[in-house]
Amino acid sequence: MKDVNQYDYDLDQEGIKRHKKGVSSFFMHDSKLIFKELNLRKGDHFLDLGCGAGDYSLQAAKHVGDSGTVYALDKWSEVTGRFTEKINSQQIKNIKVLAFDILHPLPMDSHSIDVCLIATVLHIPNISRHAKDLFQEVNRILKKDGRAAVIEIKKEEMSFGPPVCMRLSPEETESLIKPCGFEKRSFLELGCNYMIQFNVKK
Repeated sequence: MKDVNQYDYDLDQEGIKRHKKGVSSFFMHDSKLIFKELNLRKGDHFLDLGCGAGDYSLQAAKHVGDSGTVYALDKWSEVTGRFTEKINSQQIKNIKVLAFDILHPLPMDSHSIDVCLIATVLHIPNISRHAKDLFQEVNRILKKDGRAAVIEIKKEEMSFGPPVCMRLSPEETESLIKPCGFEKRSFLELGCNYMIQFNVKK
């Protein structure tokens, strides 16, 4: 397991963002628990928003199989470039990587995605400030029985990760997402993190 103390942050005009070389949250908890809870099926269409190094996307690709598709989006072209090289070298055909700012209208058809994952992204200030627009888009692209899953860092003092003032409690996360046409489906305890799944409200 990688050292979770490798987190590093930069500050720019958009607010504090996780450094591109920071450790992936994928290695901070038991990813098997996450994918058991996500319960992806062969043929599913999975969207990884703010995919970073692509660890969640790689795991999702195994679950959805050749008949499914994983869409991996991240703002940073350097990051998506490295991930594209990695999947090409491994001849993985069911992942589509795109350098894309997730605060813009998402480049997916309406009602086309089964599961959308947003892992340790929502706490970033310039994203949480635009959560309403983001999750309205997530609602649009999800199928009627689709799900949104959010992984965030607990709002507690720790020796790693973002400052407490940036973190979101489960209640704060829910308050950002529920008004956009979602209802809480499940909560998963992940040690220093947590995952909440949301259904599209009927």
